Amino acid sequence: MTIRQIKPEQTYTLRHEVLWPDKPFDYVVLEEDAEGHHYGAFQDADLVAVISLFEENGVARFRKFATRPDCQRQGVGTQLLAFVLEEARRMGAKTIWCDARLSAADFYQRFGMEPEGEVFHKGPIPYSKFVLTLSLSPPTP
Repeated sequence: MTIRQIKPEQTYTLRHEVLWPDKPFDYVVLEEDAEGHHYGAFQDADLVAVISLFEENGVARFRKFATRPDCQRQGVGTQLLAFVLEEARRMGAKTIWCDARLSAADFYQRFGMEPEGEVFHKGPIPYSKFVLTLSLSPPTP
C-alpha cells in the first residue's frame, strides 16, 4: 500500500460511495476542498481510502475519511490516519479533531482521540467531535 497526496476531485467517488451513497453526489463536495490537503491510500493502482486535512492557526481537522468496504478492517484506515496525524504535526498543528460517527468511536480512541461535547446527528447517524492534542511523537494505535 502507498499513501500520497491527491487532488480533491479524486476523493469524491469514495466519499460518496462509502459515506453518503443515499445523498446526491454534490453532497460530499466541500466548499473548502481547494484549501485542504487530500490523501489517498492505494493498493497497486486502486484508490482504496481517502481523507482530507485542513489546518489553520495550529488546529487541524480531518474530514471525509472513507475506506472502500472490501478494504476495511485490514489496517488501511489505520495507516492512512497515522500518516495524516504526522502530516498535521509537520504542518505545526497542536490539536487535531474530527466529527466522527459513533460507530467508529473505538477506532479513533485507539489513536488517543477523545470525545468532546454532545452527541449530534447528521440525518439518522449519531456523531461526536473527537479531539487529540498532538505531541512531538505519535501514540501507537
